[in-house]
Amino acid sequence: MARLFSPRPPPSEDLFYETYYSLSQQYPLLLLLLVIVLFGLLALLAVAWASGRELASDPGFLTTMLCGLGGFSLLLGLASREQRLQRWTRPLSGLVWAALLALGHGFLFTGGVVSAWDQVSFFLFVIFTVYAMLPLGMRDAAAAGLASSLSHLLVLGLYLGPQPDSQPALLPQLAANAVLFLCGNVAGAYHKALMERALRATFREALSSLHSRRRLDTEKKHQEHLLLSILPAYLAQEMKAEIMARLQAGQGSRPESTNNFHSLYVKRHQGVSVLYADIVGFTRLASECSPKELVLMLNELFGKFDQIAKEHECMRIKILGDCYYCVSGLPLSLPDHAINCVRMGLDMCRAIRKLRAATGVDINMRVGVHSGSVLCGVIGLQKWQYDVWSHDVTLANHMEASGVPGPPGMILERNERFGSPPSCFPLPPPSRRVHITGATLALLAGAYAVEDAAMEHGDPYLRELGEPTYLVIDPRAEEEDEKGTAGGLLSSLEGPKMRPSLLMTRYLESWGAAKPFAHLSHVESPVSTSTPLPEKALSSFSPQWSLDRSRTPRGLDDELDTGDAKFFQVIEQLNSQKQWKQSEDFNPLTLYFREKEMEKEYRLSALPAFKYYTACTFLVFFSNFIIQMLVTNRPPALTITYSVTFLLFFLLLFVCFSEHLTKCVLKGPKMLHWLPTLSVLVATRPGLRVALGTATILLIFSMAITSLVFLPAASNCPFRAPNVSSTASNLSWELPGSLPLISVPYSMHCCVLGFLSCSLFLHMSFELKLLLLLLWLAASCSLFLHSHAWLSDCLIARLYLGTLDSRPGVLKEPKLMGAISFFIFFFTLLVLARQNEYYCRLDFLWKKKLRQEQEETETMENLTRLLLENVLPAHVAPQFIGQNRRNEDLYHQSYECVCVLFASVPDFKEFYSESSINHEGLECLRLLNEIIADFDELLSKPKFSGVEKIKTICSTYMAATGLNATSGQDAQQDAEQSCSHLGTMVEFAVALGSKLDVINKHSFNNFRLRVGLNHGPVVAGVIGAQKPQYDIWGNTVNVASRMESTGVLGKIQVTEETACALQSLGYTCYSRGIIKVKGKGQLCTYFLNTDLTRTGPPSATLG
Repeated sequence: MARLFSPRPPPSEDLFYETYYSLSQQYPLLLLLLVIVLFGLLALLAVAWASGRELASDPGFLTTMLCGLGGFSLLLGLASREQRLQRWTRPLSGLVWAALLALGHGFLFTGGVVSAWDQVSFFLFVIFTVYAMLPLGMRDAAAAGLASSLSHLLVLGLYLGPQPDSQPALLPQLAANAVLFLCGNVAGAYHKALMERALRATFREALSSLHSRRRLDTEKKHQEHLLLSILPAYLAQEMKAEIMARLQAGQGSRPESTNNFHSLYVKRHQGVSVLYADIVGFTRLASECSPKELVLMLNELFGKFDQIAKEHECMRIKILGDCYYCVSGLPLSLPDHAINCVRMGLDMCRAIRKLRAATGVDINMRVGVHSGSVLCGVIGLQKWQYDVWSHDVTLANHMEASGVPGPPGMILERNERFGSPPSCFPLPPPSRRVHITGATLALLAGAYAVEDAAMEHGDPYLRELGEPTYLVIDPRAEEEDEKGTAGGLLSSLEGPKMRPSLLMTRYLESWGAAKPFAHLSHVESPVSTSTPLPEKALSSFSPQWSLDRSRTPRGLDDELDTGDAKFFQVIEQLNSQKQWKQSEDFNPLTLYFREKEMEKEYRLSALPAFKYYTACTFLVFFSNFIIQMLVTNRPPALTITYSVTFLLFFLLLFVCFSEHLTKCVLKGPKMLHWLPTLSVLVATRPGLRVALGTATILLIFSMAITSLVFLPAASNCPFRAPNVSSTASNLSWELPGSLPLISVPYSMHCCVLGFLSCSLFLHMSFELKLLLLLLWLAASCSLFLHSHAWLSDCLIARLYLGTLDSRPGVLKEPKLMGAISFFIFFFTLLVLARQNEYYCRLDFLWKKKLRQEQEETETMENLTRLLLENVLPAHVAPQFIGQNRRNEDLYHQSYECVCVLFASVPDFKEFYSESSINHEGLECLRLLNEIIADFDELLSKPKFSGVEKIKTICSTYMAATGLNATSGQDAQQDAEQSCSHLGTMVEFAVALGSKLDVINKHSFNNFRLRVGLNHGPVVAGVIGAQKPQYDIWGNTVNVASRMESTGVLGKIQVTEETACALQSLGYTCYSRGIIKVKGKGQLCTYFLNTDLTRTGPPSATLG
């Protein structure tokens, strides 16, 4: 992005700008210039014929006109072919300039006496249009403009220098011509510089907008992927609106609602099947793994299960340790949802069988399926995870728990006894069966053979229900047994001493599961603004431009990425020819924005460059002043008038540039300290700018003709007297009133400079320019063609003394040539005014679009960050959104001291019911949502910034502290310092209880919290490509879960080690005694003192 706004763009951007974009913008101006010249030549012929002149009597004039018409018609034909113009830009522009120059010199020497003021307006036209209308660079335009000026001065100087003394003084006239040409060059260069700046700025803003649009599209795709990695599509939009509302209200806060409840995004679905699957034997295997191996193993296993789920139209809900559960029939109802779940369960068993056969590792699958209805959605405010709730979900869970995995453990005992590799002994039979209920069996419609699970259920829940259950047999299992797997063991290839965990990791890598958030590491690269676009892309763009290969760097003309189409769509919107076509943004006639608010914003926008407009206009005024001083006798009245005008101009310049005089003004009296604010007022107040700009232009108009004001409207010309001899060389060139006759044509030239002053106000509205130009055209024509036309006649009489019947050509009669010049400049400047208006509005439009897209991109980036942090901890999220993240490795991290909390509301299971009164359990979940959401709100408090929510499991809340420490950091610190975050977790547990008390008060319930705490080493990681999930694993987590499940309502149960650590921090714990913990045997546990008073300093009191 920084490159797009650099002072000098890269060469390839310059190349494209010069060869395509700049030319495409100036192409209409070139055509209009040729059309204006042709119409000007036709107008000359028409005026000559209308004034009664014999065209045949002046063959030079006629020849020049016919050659001009033919030459410029040919040039118009050549320029109308855009491809040829693009290829021969400089030669064709040079031909147009040379033709104009030749035409000007032809006019000099045809039609009558050659004078120093002759064709100055035409050469001024050539000079200005070289800058403003020809597709030339600044250097080429400056060279052409200066060459045009010098050619006129040198030719007239050499031609008129040897003339007799009867001619008026030549040097003042040549000096006046030089000032006129210098002013024309400066005004033209200024206009070109402003237009180049505006064009390049608009071009860069368009590229920046395209870049922002690509970034915006990428961010939208990212947040869409992230949303879909947490939620199904049907909930994604609602949840996105929730996050956007949180963004607008401030991160971490929830938007205001019309009621006292948090938003609930839960819906009921009927006709679904729920699958629970557990990897039996994985816990012991995981204890042998390194952190990297554990995360890789889990990602590959669950990645494979995700692929199977996708194949069978199932949606994974959540991963709980080594337990995997999914649903078929969500979000869209499916008639075969039961068959889908059974097929998936059988394929999961089959994948585990292949894994066992290849590695010899004794793991197995236990799968349970039940069909019914569920409540599905998201609860809470943070770490959203799509979940399902209902009695049918509970039943499916128990179906898995009571499933048949096959006899595990035998091979491990043999390995331990004999020290042999797993491949040396036959494995126990693998699982080939899926445990289903009668409801699921009814939906299978005989698709699979089943057998009665004829056994006494050890599960109390199923025993209480008393319904029969069944086992689905995989029909492919017998075929696989017949083929056999002997000799295919990976362990026999790798060697007898490889650990089972490493052996399994090696095999699982071959499955090639996708990495979590892999889409975030392959960011769509923005359009390359430094690469010239290929000819094949340009040839498909209208208008049909074709880049010259000789000007394109080698090897780049074949590069065409997917962004080219969008790039050309943007460039096409910038084409100046679009101003005449229907547009969503502009009215093609007035160029007003179609949106009234945007039009109002454009007209009220600040214009810091206004001071430079006035400065350049002052140059025009100063040029007029010098010219008047050179060609007149400087009468006192004229001098006084200019003195007053100079004061007005200096005052205007002071007002516009007063901010640059701040330091000087502040050193003066305090009463003048307000002066620097004047320039700010001018730049920001459009009404004031319009008034000052109009006054400035009118001031130049009036001063251009000031010298004529002091002459009478009509007078007798002394050179028309019949007794005046043609040889009377001693006659003066002055009129009565001491005004030289040569000041008449120069007053016309000053009027032309007045026309140019209008074009210097680049941001002045087109309608105001049109009004001022019309006013000046009418005033000039009425002055020189009517009221003071006799001055032109008198000058002609003086030039042609004694030849009263002789009439000069149209080109030599000042009033006619002046009027034609006025009209030519009027139409030329009108075209430029329209073009300027379009560019200014286009620049404003793209700046606004760029701002909006940047703001939207920033919002989307914040949304992506919030989404990612809603899946991952804040310190883990940058690992997946960093610019240099390649995502080649899975994220995993080991910690030496992490405190894990499980806090449940056991009473909620009894509270939950499904009836028509509570909308089949929906209202019960609404209360659970309030509980979890209030718990989540605690996380936004600064003192709990170190607490990381891991997940919710029904009514159980899981969190941890110590996860934001770097790996190995805890080990390098003493025990007290490394486990100091245990106090934070205790405070958090107490705060959870306080929140639950408040909810009880408002809901008239008596829920109580059961909390289990444990601390120690854990492994953290991110697994799952379909729905990436951050989780922690290890014995510490398992024991913390057991501390909660074996705990007592209203108390916090901890292990002996955690109790010692808490006592060192000042907490009081008392022994509960020895209890039996599933999978851990007999453990001595403690209860944290419910008074929660420390023995340490008072400042440590919890609450």
